[in-house]
Order: sequence, then structure tokens, then C-alpha cells
Amino acid sequence: MEKTPHILIVDDDREIRDLLSRFLQKHGFRATTAADGRDMRKILADAKIDLIVLDVMMPGETGLQICAQLRAQGIPGPSGAGAARTPIIMLTAAGEDTDRIVGLEMGADDYLPKPFNPRELLARIRAVLRRSEDGGRPIGEADAPMILHFDGWQLDLGARRLTGPEGNDIDLSAGEFDLLSALAQRPRRVLSRDQLLDLCKGRAAQPFDRSIDVQVGRLRRKVERDPAEPKIITTVRGGGYMFAPEVTRGGKRASSTANPAAGVGSANA
Repeated sequence: MEKTPHILIVDDDREIRDLLSRFLQKHGFRATTAADGRDMRKILADAKIDLIVLDVMMPGETGLQICAQLRAQGIPGPSGAGAARTPIIMLTAAGEDTDRIVGLEMGADDYLPKPFNPRELLARIRAVLRRSEDGGRPIGEADAPMILHFDGWQLDLGARRLTGPEGNDIDLSAGEFDLLSALAQRPRRVLSRDQLLDLCKGRAAQPFDRSIDVQVGRLRRKVERDPAEPKIITTVRGGGYMFAPEVTRGGKRASSTANPAAGVGSANA
């Protein structure tokens, strides 16, 4: 039987929580609500959550603080360390570019400004879950080798795992993994921000949308020896970004020297 995705809605506005919960249940999702970070942690301790819809502007502990804590530590319980990789869609105030940029820097996978049509949130949820479940593979590439090798790194598209040259697994959010996958599967090609946004999020760029730039910055801090002088993900002035290394494909994952039994496979969400 196909698994029903379980969505956690974290918002201090009860009316919004109830409206979104009913709407998502009507469209085939399980939905649980929390009024703040404390309630959210209790739920995560007892339930496996597939995606979190998180409001930024909450009294006390803000959505940005909660997102940062989830990405850094995860939560004990059924979600376990996987909570650090659970996809997060942030609800931000209209026109608050700073909140959106900071949220993406904290590791959020997408954002939606209030007020919004619930159908747009539904579409964003489906798109993020679809990217998380399909291993980041573009449509039509199901038979392509699942392991990409570049500069000593391994990118396992099926397990959604990035392994460093020393055999250590690198923790990536779902958005970071999707961006790295899109770039690595198209090496030495200049990809515009609009192209990358379409490949990673399935939507067109909005005016002044900096989500790709923010996630490129996060990725560089994780894969570049010197993020200030990037050699793997390079900037092409006036064009966008290019994945510079040579990429080879292979269907079998090489053994890891650091911790071969480690199960840290999927990217963060």
C-alpha cells in the first residue's frame, strides 16, 4: 500500500493551522499541527514527519531559529537524525526578502509569502516531496548510472548521499542536494539561475529571487577547499553557474574508508 505523506504544520495562528490541515487532508495527506517549537518537538519525538510547513513570524522561538536547530541537530524519536534532513517549506511575510534569504541560508527547501493560495502550497509540497523521493533524477534519466564521481567526491543519486574524498558523508539539505545533482549531471555547462530554479524547484524565478545564489553559497562552504575561490561550482559572469570538474558515472558505490557502515544516506530536507 502506498505511504501517505505526513505533513507537520507549525504556525501560531490557529485559524491557519486548521485551514491548512483540513485542506491537506482533503487532498490525500496526513496533517498534524503545532502552535510553536515546543509542540513541534513533542510531535517529532513520536511521529515520522515527511515535510514541515514552518511559519517564520512566531512569538518566542521564531521559525528561523527552529529551522536552524533542526538542520544542525535533528530531533530524537522516529524522525531521528533524519529530522535534520526533513524538507522544510517556510511561510514568510509578503515583501520580507530578508526572511526568505535567511531561511534559505538556514537550510529551508522552499518558501511561500503570505497571504497565499492553499493550492500553491499544495503544489510546492508535492514538488518538494517528489524531488526527495525520486533521488533527484531528472525525468527520462531513470536508467542513468546512479553514482557520479568528481574530484574524489561521490554523489549517490539513489541514496541521496554525498561522500567526501576522505570517505566522510556530507550532510546536505534536500534543496542543496537537488542543486548539486542538477549541476553535477550537467558538467561544464553554463546554467542560468532560471534554469537551475526550474530544474530544482519546478517553478519560474520571481523578481529578485536569490534562492539559487543562497544555496550555491551553502554548497560551496561544504564542497570547496576555499569557498571564496571556488573551483567546483564556478560563477559565470552574466550567465549563471557551471559545474567545473570532470564527472564520471558508475553504477556501483565505492567503499567508504571513514565509516563504511554509516547509514547517513539521504540529503537533509
